[in-house]
Amino acid sequence: MHVLLLKEPREGGSGPDPYIKELASRGHKATLIPVLSFTFVSLNTLSDKLFQPEQHGGLIFTSPRAVEAVKMCLEDDERTEQWNKDIKDKWNAKSIYVVGKATAALVGDLGLIPLGEDTGTADVLSRLILQREDTNILPLLFPCGSIKREVLPTALRENGVPLDTLMVYQTAQHPDLEKNLKNHFTEQGVPASIAFFSPSGVKFCLETVRRLSGEQLKQIKFAAIGPTTADAMTAEGLSVSCSADKPTAEHLATGIAKALQ
Repeated sequence: MHVLLLKEPREGGSGPDPYIKELASRGHKATLIPVLSFTFVSLNTLSDKLFQPEQHGGLIFTSPRAVEAVKMCLEDDERTEQWNKDIKDKWNAKSIYVVGKATAALVGDLGLIPLGEDTGTADVLSRLILQREDTNILPLLFPCGSIKREVLPTALRENGVPLDTLMVYQTAQHPDLEKNLKNHFTEQGVPASIAFFSPSGVKFCLETVRRLSGEQLKQIKFAAIGPTTADAMTAEGLSVSCSADKPTAEHLATGIAKALQ
């Protein structure tokens, strides 16, 4: 059966997207349509902060895009050399918190040692941070996007753990989203299942999906990458057939395969 994945392509990886691969191994053909586009901002400020690790108590990454912003700060040869020589070790002496395996892998590529890759959500990560940190630490540096959720900052603030939040990318709707969706529905027909990967994906796609599906909307098995996205779908009146137990390709593919049986 045909599955439509409304997500960004795999970060810098070669070969097939892991979600497409996992669904194929379960006998389902998947297509990926990118939903979001990103513009990076404040990279000079981020660079200054990255190269003064003594000013912060640690780092927090809740998205692959935030790690990409760090990577962009290290593109200069001199900076890369300095980073590898001693800066990354200074950060590794502190805690580097991450949500999810994809972000953890990218953090590892920077030579940093990630903590919390199994947390899966910002809510669970904030609990891990609160278990490990106390209120007299230096602020944790949190590079994030323009539409981050407030769960983690609120939890840390309420418990007195200092946070230095810096917006390093802005999120907008992908310029070709509507055109790509229309082409897909025209060529492939209405998908058996549609998977959403973020609340903003729900916001940007749903109206078009509803219009293109028409009467067949009720037959589509809608899937969510996790509880936050599932909540956004439910709020829009969608019936969520499955929500991945963990935000991984394997868990989502398993849920979709079960829903399509």
